[in-house]
Amino acid sequence: MPDNQKPFYITTTLPYVNADPHVGFAMEFIRADVVARYKILQGYDVFFNTGTDEHGAKLYKAAEKEGIPVQEYVDRYAERFRGLAELLNITPQVHFIRTTDTHHVAAAQAFWQKVNDNGYIYKKQYQTKYCTGCELEKTDSEVDENDCCLIHTGRPVEYINEENYFFAYSKLADKLQAFYDSHPDFIIPDFRYNEMKSFLKNGLHDFSISRVAEKMPWGVPVPDDETQVMYVWFDALVNYISTLGWPENTETFEKYWTNGTPVQYCGKDNTRQQSSMWQAMLIAADLPNSAHIVVNGFINSGGEKMSKSIGNVINPYAVIEAYQAVAGDLASDVLRYYLLRHMNSFEDADMTLESLAEAYTANLCNGLGNLVSRIMKMVVSYEVSYLLPTDEDLLERRVSIDTTRRDSAESDAVPEGFAQKIESFDLKSAMDDIWREINSLDWLIQNKEPFKLAKTDMPEAQRIVGDLAIRLYIIGFLLQPFMPNTAQTILTLVKEKKSPEKPLFNRLDK
Repeated sequence: MPDNQKPFYITTTLPYVNADPHVGFAMEFIRADVVARYKILQGYDVFFNTGTDEHGAKLYKAAEKEGIPVQEYVDRYAERFRGLAELLNITPQVHFIRTTDTHHVAAAQAFWQKVNDNGYIYKKQYQTKYCTGCELEKTDSEVDENDCCLIHTGRPVEYINEENYFFAYSKLADKLQAFYDSHPDFIIPDFRYNEMKSFLKNGLHDFSISRVAEKMPWGVPVPDDETQVMYVWFDALVNYISTLGWPENTETFEKYWTNGTPVQYCGKDNTRQQSSMWQAMLIAADLPNSAHIVVNGFINSGGEKMSKSIGNVINPYAVIEAYQAVAGDLASDVLRYYLLRHMNSFEDADMTLESLAEAYTANLCNGLGNLVSRIMKMVVSYEVSYLLPTDEDLLERRVSIDTTRRDSAESDAVPEGFAQKIESFDLKSAMDDIWREINSLDWLIQNKEPFKLAKTDMPEAQRIVGDLAIRLYIIGFLLQPFMPNTAQTILTLVKEKKSPEKPLFNRLDK
């Protein structure tokens, strides 16, 4: 078991505050939380970062359209994202950063100065196509025949013609290639890494990192040039280290970034920014690179990309509110369960409110919830005693269930490879392991029928139910990072040998 002082750093991307939170970011937040909770369970000293990205042309124009100050606009949405931490039951150890925070602004300027001092920033006149939705420059291959962004379909790109500062991205190609070559598992999954290797092989092009303040003043001022503000991506990416107190708090930075193997979650539309642009920026500033970039797929709904115009955007606030009536304090775990088990760990996946309801009924209400009630009612009725394993034994896989009569539904306590699946960020596969164990306990109850044995052979019934209770406790233990409230309920019931007073997950109204 690792030394409890060993540091670990993990971060989400910072969502852009131009709309209410959607279920796609909720998935990223939950997945990062699972890894953070797992590391905490192992005894690591974890720094978990999230927050909001609050500069750029898109927000400036949105506030203008509403006729309100842009700071008021971003404040409103930032609170909705901050509220996700409580809504989704994220570990209290999470840190929340806003790119409008005074310290972040100063850190972004210090980072700019360091990159500039190292010779990687210059100024020039240029023309380009620009998508405000992506906040990215677009090449001819990234727009359609109508000059609309391929990601933000139907939105024509803008044409920029001005003098800006540029980041000498191309000068860092060899160093970035050397970093990729020496870190074969840097981007997860592999096929996303291959995309970035191909992108690098095709050549890096310097990109603009500032905007004319007179046209778009909503950004971090460029050091020593009040006529320019920083390009939103250059500013926002620095949050991953400014949240650690960089540059002045060298102790915290070195602990968690230099020595904490920093992991960054992102969506597939952020892969280039996180795994190439940001890494080149770190090299240019003489700072250590990230350890891993973990890339999620998109969540579609009903076979289509989520879109406000289509009306298929799923809001995590609305989902959890809807399930509070049937799941109470476990409502956040309903969404956590679905996003962790029914969404592919790395590929695109589809979610509808109907598929969520079906999964809830089959796997939480009729599945896990019913299993907990059946086992714990037998524990109480048959006055069953058992000795529970310690957390340390479970973490080290030093526990097995010796039942004298083994069969195909009985397993080692902790599934083989379970920990490795979490370490490799394949959280869906880890959840599938847990549900195989849940299904095996259902199988044992149906086939060994301890409720019948209790009438003719109580000691044997007690032995079987004792084994079931221990394995249910282990399920609760394994669920802690994934469904923390549900896990705590199960652990408490088994420890205290109590039957739940009400179902963990009530049935949905027809």
